[in-house]
Amino acid sequence: MATRTDRFIGAAVRAARRAKQWAMVAVREADRLLQEVRRQAESEDRPRRLKQTLRKTGRVLKAAGRAALVAGVAAGIAAARAERRGRNLPQGRGR
Repeated sequence: MATRTDRFIGAAVRAARRAKQWAMVAVREADRLLQEVRRQAESEDRPRRLKQTLRKTGRVLKAAGRAALVAGVAAGIAAARAERRGRNLPQGRGR
C-alpha cells in the first residue's frame, strides 16, 4: 500500500502534467491570436504603404520630367548656337 507521501507525490505529478497540458493549450491559443492580430495589422498597414509608395513614385516622376525638360532646353540652346555658327550637328554614326 502506498504511503501518504507517495500518494501526495503522485497527485502532485498528475496536477503538474495537467497544468502542463493546459499551458500548452494556452500557448497555442495565444499564438493563434497573435497571428490573427499580425494579419489584421498588416491589412491595415497596406493602404498607408501604398500611398507612401505612390507619393514617392510621383516625386521621382516629377524629377524625371524636370530633368527631361532641362535636357530639352539645353539641346535646343545647343542647336540654336550651332545653327548660328553655321556648323552641322553630329548626325550619328555612318551618315
